Amino acid sequence: MTVSPIRIGLIFGLFLALFHAAWAGLVAAGWAQTPMDFIFWAHFITPPYHVEPFALARAGVLVCFTFLVGLGSGIAGGWLWNRFVPPGG
Repeated sequence: MTVSPIRIGLIFGLFLALFHAAWAGLVAAGWAQTPMDFIFWAHFITPPYHVEPFALARAGVLVCFTFLVGLGSGIAGGWLWNRFVPPGG
């Protein structure tokens, strides 16, 4: 079975972008510090970071950058799948 690297890249890129858009939404609503503190606490880490005020341009950079990282990773993963997984495997 072969996969479409572009389709895998788009799916993974959209997943990462939507995840980070949700994070930006939490920051914009002023609700991000509590979940971040919980995540650090659950990993036995004293929370060392403080969430800064929301900035639309920074949120745009975050979402676009993570989409591009996901796109590239998905394309690479799809290409590797097609290259190394035998047909029917």
